[in-house]
Amino acid sequence: MRLLSWIIMVPVALAVISFSVNNRGSITIDVWPAPYSVEVPIFAVVLVSVLGGMVIGAIIAWFSGGRTRSRARSNARRAKTAEREAVALREQASEAEAEETPALKALPGRVDPA
Repeated sequence: MRLLSWIIMVPVALAVISFSVNNRGSITIDVWPAPYSVEVPIFAVVLVSVLGGMVIGAIIAWFSGGRTRSRARSNARRAKTAEREAVALREQASEAEAEETPALKALPGRVDPA
C-alpha cells in the first residue's frame, strides 16, 4: 500500500512542480469591498483554488456519508447484542442438557447406571 502511494504521489508532485515553475507570472488580486490588492504568482492562485476545492469536496463527501456511518454503528450495536444473546442461549442450552429432569428418569425402559 505504501508503494502504491509513492507510485501515485511522485508523478502528481512532479506535475505540480512543473506547473509551478512554468507559471511564475504575477497577477493582482483585488479584494473588492476593501481597498486591498495583492500581487501573487499565478501558480499560487491556481494551487490554492484546487486545494480549496478538494477540501470543500471532502467536507461534502464526509457529510453525505453520515447516514452510512450511522447505519454501520447501529448494525455493529445490533450484532454485538445478538452475539451476547447467542452466548446466553448457548449457556442455557448446555445447562439444560447437563441437568437430568425427573420425567426422563421415569421413562419406561430407561436403565439407571447406578
